[in-house]
Amino acid sequence: MTVNLIKLCVGIESVEHLIDARKKDPRNNGLNYNFHITRFKPKRAEEVLDGGSLYWVIKGFVLARQRIIGLEEVKTDTGKKCMIKMDKKIHLTESQPRRAFQGWRYLETSSSPADLPEGSAIAELPTELRNDLKELGLI
Repeated sequence: MTVNLIKLCVGIESVEHLIDARKKDPRNNGLNYNFHITRFKPKRAEEVLDGGSLYWVIKGFVLARQRIIGLEEVKTDTGKKCMIKMDKKIHLTESQPRRAFQGWRYLETSSSPADLPEGSAIAELPTELRNDLKELGLI
């Protein structure tokens, strides 16, 4: 059974900013994946690797996800950590409000926001406008 992860996207202002930051990050040069280093490896790793994604919370809303393609133990100056390897493609999701939390959390598939259809008029709207329209119940 698939399970996802959810994480705050600290320092990122929008999905567009996330996409741009991923492209400009020199650590991603030459790699066919993006990655994020976290302190702990998920105990439910098999479920995460069974088609799970990392959902990004940006400015209080889940707005995007990246498919997880691997989990790898890495050594750092402060000890062993977990590298979450993700597909480079960032999928826009329906906006879902989320309070702040530390680290990552599991996100069951049934609670995960749906992807926005690629190229749809809604997906083309600026993030803030999409959030405002969602709060008003118009989308």
